[in-house]
Amino acid sequence: MRYIISILIENEVGALSRVAGLFSARGYNIESLTVAPTEDASLSRMTIVTCGTESIIEQISKQLNKLVDVVKLNNLIEDAHIEREMMLIKINVAQVSKQELMHLVDIFRGRVIDVASDIYTVELTGTGDKLDAFIATLEEGAILETVRSGVMGIARGAKALSLQQ
Repeated sequence: MRYIISILIENEVGALSRVAGLFSARGYNIESLTVAPTEDASLSRMTIVTCGTESIIEQISKQLNKLVDVVKLNNLIEDAHIEREMMLIKINVAQVSKQELMHLVDIFRGRVIDVASDIYTVELTGTGDKLDAFIATLEEGAILETVRSGVMGIARGAKALSLQQ
């Protein structure tokens, strides 16, 4: 099963390395990893997407909580949450109809953010499934390059990953 683990971690040199090392030392795969500072400059928020059984995720959570750098941890899958991913994709418009591409971009609520002679760069935000569906609609050979941010997630409602709760 797929899990999204959200971590508040001290914004210190080597913190990311220690978390990644914990996963690799135990043979667990990280499917997606995003890290950025929070509103508190001393903390960063790390979002990790991984797969495993419930017992494996429980063990990962316990091991993460033992790391000195980890301040707080939340498994987003346990509660209602929102997740998003961003994708930038370069498309060779010589391979597809420009009108058809613009229609697809509109359907998927994306934006064309750069136009070159025969290349459009499109920005899309949504769930991983939405981004995958957009890619699947394009003709073979039309995609020149794809860059994806990885999953970002946040709990719905009043529940928050912060030091106050």
